[in-house]
Amino acid sequence: MAIAATDATDRVEQLVILTERLTELIANQAQAFEQRRPQDAASMLEETSRLANLYRHESARVRADPRMVESAPLEARTRLVRATEAFDSVLARQGRAIEAARTVTEGLVKCIAEEVASQRTKASSYGATGLQTAGATATAITLNKRA
Repeated sequence: MAIAATDATDRVEQLVILTERLTELIANQAQAFEQRRPQDAASMLEETSRLANLYRHESARVRADPRMVESAPLEARTRLVRATEAFDSVLARQGRAIEAARTVTEGLVKCIAEEVASQRTKASSYGATGLQTAGATATAITLNKRA
């Protein structure tokens, strides 16, 4: 999908609208993570993904051929630059919020795994001499460091 612009001014205006909407969605997602409500961020995921793909595609086209926006009025291009700066700022904020959520989640999983391991009773068995011996307990806990 691409922006269907009639001229440079129209393309810049559409890019500003796209960038501002994407900025709004990502700011809302960052706020959801900051408030420890990732489920709220998930509800915006489909639209955010669709707009992010469109933004990526259009920004690559403009980078490859700057003439697509050169003839737009300076005021419109300045608005696009400002919208892009705001977008970059919100992306950084979202990155920090997601990193914080990931760190907290990993810490919780580690604490739970340690608690489960400490609560398990030690297995005992009878050895060759007929006496009870303490054996090692097999534990199956998987931690995904990429999550």
